[in-house]
Amino acid sequence: MQLIGAGFPRTGTPSTQAALIRLGLPCYHMAEVASHEAHTNAWYDFLVAGRPMDWRKLFADYDVRVPAIAARTEKAVGADPRVV
Repeated sequence: MQLIGAGFPRTGTPSTQAALIRLGLPCYHMAEVASHEAHTNAWYDFLVAGRPMDWRKLFADYDVRVPAIAARTEKAVGADPRVV
């Protein structure tokens, strides 16, 4: 993880994600949840079942994350020393 786009939902985060991807930075957006069953299961386990999240595993393939829920989770920020 190199960057967190800490914008609120509904503030252009999909276009921000698209721009970052064009710049060569793989970007995690909550839309990824619908595209990856493992992410769906991880978020369900975290938000509904109250299980711990393996943040490093969840974001392993991404350099940037947006919007708020993916970017602002305090434990997620602390899980990666490369975050700016």
